[in-house]
Amino acid sequence: MNLTIDIGNTRTKLAIFDGDNLVERHFWEEWAIEDLLQLTTNHKVRNVILCSVGQHLDEEVEMLIKAKYRLIQLDSNTPLPIKNAYKTPQTLGKDRIAAVVGAFALYPGENCLVVDAGSCITYEWLTADGIYLGGNIAPGLRMRLRAMHEFTARLPEVTLHTVHNWIGDSTQSAMNNGVTVGTTLEIEGYRRHWEKEWGQLRVILTGGDADFLTQTMQTEVANEPNLVFIGLNKILNHNVE
Repeated sequence: MNLTIDIGNTRTKLAIFDGDNLVERHFWEEWAIEDLLQLTTNHKVRNVILCSVGQHLDEEVEMLIKAKYRLIQLDSNTPLPIKNAYKTPQTLGKDRIAAVVGAFALYPGENCLVVDAGSCITYEWLTADGIYLGGNIAPGLRMRLRAMHEFTARLPEVTLHTVHNWIGDSTQSAMNNGVTVGTTLEIEGYRRHWEKEWGQLRVILTGGDADFLTQTMQTEVANEPNLVFIGLNKILNHNVE
């Protein structure tokens, strides 16, 4: 059994895998080492991978985990099942590379565009032969709305909501459409551009706003909420084996 740990800026996310099968997930705002030990004991976990884009593990907690399990801490030197062509791998977000490896695990032999729609939206490109070319970073949906409110004198604060008409008929709907429709067309534009270069391209959405964006898309996309977990498990198995 494998345990994948994804420590973000606000939440710690954990997933238990039996081989390639995800069997349980947990999301914790706050957690203690006792919670982790109980979870791993119940599932007879042997291998653990840690991905942290926020806080680091307390040294004492790290030592406890290392004493009981085989621990892999994902960093720029961790061996990967794909080739990483990013010029500055030490600055690459660990969750970004994990999502790309997740795409490689789910859709081997396919050109992939991985869209992680969180606070920021990241776009990652993976070739059919398993080469990660790099990616782009853009403001997320709510960040775009908030920026219009905070950096202008009169535009209101708007809550993200479903688009019913692509042409706004009020300031609120115009702002929401600009963000929602604009982001949808942003994704579609990337798809069209790279399909001209590569041929068929698989678009994979993940992250907190993936469900919302999936509903607005005019073309088929794969919605994979567990993509980072799947990628972490793939990296862990690659290193254990």
